[in-house]
Amino acid sequence: MRLTVRGYQDAESTEPSTPMKYIFNTIVTLLLVVLVAPLTHAAEDNNGFGKLDPTPPTAITPEQIVAKFAAREAEFAAARENYTFRQSVKVDILNEARKVDGEYQQVTDITFNRQGKREEHVVFAPPNSLDSSATPVMMSPTDFDEIEHRLPFILTTADLPQYDVTYIGRQKVDELDTYVFQAGPKRIEKNHHYFQGKVWVDQQDFQIVLVNGTTVPQDTRRRHEDLQPPFTTYYEQIDGKYWFPTYTKAEGNLHFAAQDGALGQDVHMRSIVKYTDYKQFRATSRILYNGEDITNKKDPDPQQDKGAKQPPPAAPK
Repeated sequence: MRLTVRGYQDAESTEPSTPMKYIFNTIVTLLLVVLVAPLTHAAEDNNGFGKLDPTPPTAITPEQIVAKFAAREAEFAAARENYTFRQSVKVDILNEARKVDGEYQQVTDITFNRQGKREEHVVFAPPNSLDSSATPVMMSPTDFDEIEHRLPFILTTADLPQYDVTYIGRQKVDELDTYVFQAGPKRIEKNHHYFQGKVWVDQQDFQIVLVNGTTVPQDTRRRHEDLQPPFTTYYEQIDGKYWFPTYTKAEGNLHFAAQDGALGQDVHMRSIVKYTDYKQFRATSRILYNGEDITNKKDPDPQQDKGAKQPPPAAPK
């Protein structure tokens, strides 16, 4: 999320009605808020979280668990590419009264064409009012990349070399027994973004069922800030086999630093992404005969054909 040019201009020309709270003063504070506060609030707000048991797992090592769930995630990643679904995105800017002051919304159907090629069709996209809010902001390429790749987080065998994955313990989430890990990038490559946070893995299916974290790195350069709030993504079992991401909520205060006489800007952002209507795609083929598509035509009845082709009986002499 980026502050627009008008946002900086408004900051230079207006005085805030109440003192602004600078929540993200440094990148260190940002990471502490992202990685500690969301999990604490989630645990307090949701009685479905049991007590974390930090003792090592029995009959299996943490390294074996990581290898096993990464292989399972690789299977799921390939399987998800063969599903159609609907993605609903709503991004709100909230004012001091926690009322919506600006909104971006888009509903997209992810489908396949007749040739089996994956396509995206926008089915609902009302006017974007983020730029019309009291603190005008705009969606950045990083925001759209996050929606596609990090909110529905998948950690496959191929991804493991990029991440440090540390075992934290075991925890019951609702009716699921899970292993909990801390995951983050080993190193930051230029022009790349990563997930950093906690991952809950089902002990039976060895698949991710919950994540809580943020996108890293975040651009905190003055007048170039590109910030994303912490998020939590929930997964559900679809078709009785794989756990699919179905709901993400991200919320937090994003601080755009003061400079050149302009006041600092705090933006309270809330986004919700829903992934619904998962259906497995089944490829179809056409049957062409003499240039005519006869795919849906029924085979002729052999008995009818036989009767039609028989000559009439000879007249008695």
